[in-house]
Amino acid sequence: MTISQIVVVGAGVMGRGIAYVSALAGFHTIVVDVSEQILQQAYQHAKETAEKGVDRGKLSVEESLNLLNHLHTSSNLETAVVDADLIIEAVPEKRNLKQQILEVADTHAPKHAILASNTSTISPTELGSYTKRPDQLAVMHFFNPVHKMRLVEIVRGLETSDETVRMIGETAEKMGKETVEVNEFPGFVTSRISALVGNEAFHMLQEGVASAEDIDKAIRLGLNYPMGPLELGDLVGLDARLNNLRYLHETLGEKYRPAPLLEQYVKAGRIGRKAGKGVYDYTADGEMVKK
Repeated sequence: MTISQIVVVGAGVMGRGIAYVSALAGFHTIVVDVSEQILQQAYQHAKETAEKGVDRGKLSVEESLNLLNHLHTSSNLETAVVDADLIIEAVPEKRNLKQQILEVADTHAPKHAILASNTSTISPTELGSYTKRPDQLAVMHFFNPVHKMRLVEIVRGLETSDETVRMIGETAEKMGKETVEVNEFPGFVTSRISALVGNEAFHMLQEGVASAEDIDKAIRLGLNYPMGPLELGDLVGLDARLNNLRYLHETLGEKYRPAPLLEQYVKAGRIGRKAGKGVYDYTADGEMVKK
């Protein structure tokens, strides 16, 4: 089987990023979301990202135009998946929502289609149980920002076939990504480490160890991280970070208990760049406000 058409379900930060690299790699790509406004924003984001790539010499004008020609949007999941070879679910980390998406995709997609989830924590065996093709489902975990981050974690469920893993790996490589194959366990590899670091940063902020700016600067310069943990939390969404920590706390124990300050920020609606305010304040176009 050759993968030529990819459907990405969810046009949020991760979904639109996955759709971008998919279309850039030459796959006929459909990004699906229930919100027409979010779909328009996703397409505009792809256009602006491609334009920046051309300006910086990363993309040619022809590559930019080909990308946009390969990228399409739809608000109807049932019709979007009818010719799909690979469906990548990239909706929020809510089991009921993921189950609903996978059940619809499983019902309406061709028999050969592979299902993948961009989940950072949820078991692929559990996700596979929502479908009639658990052997054709695996986790395909991208990282934010998708067009810059090189890694994709591939996590197989109990019944995931070798062929499914191979096809997902080849697709990721065509998107310009490096892959690692991870055994199924809560949080996989990267989410467990990232959750611990991000949660500890919130504990330090809560305890007054240092300012948010200095905590992030210390981690960037002292540990050579490309982005500080509080900056990263704002980027991925503090609500998403909190959901991941709650799941890891439930499955792996006390060391993943969310910091009270993180809980407080989310209750206040300070969930990061997408809300205009998290640990830091942001302008309307998502740029951090310098103090």
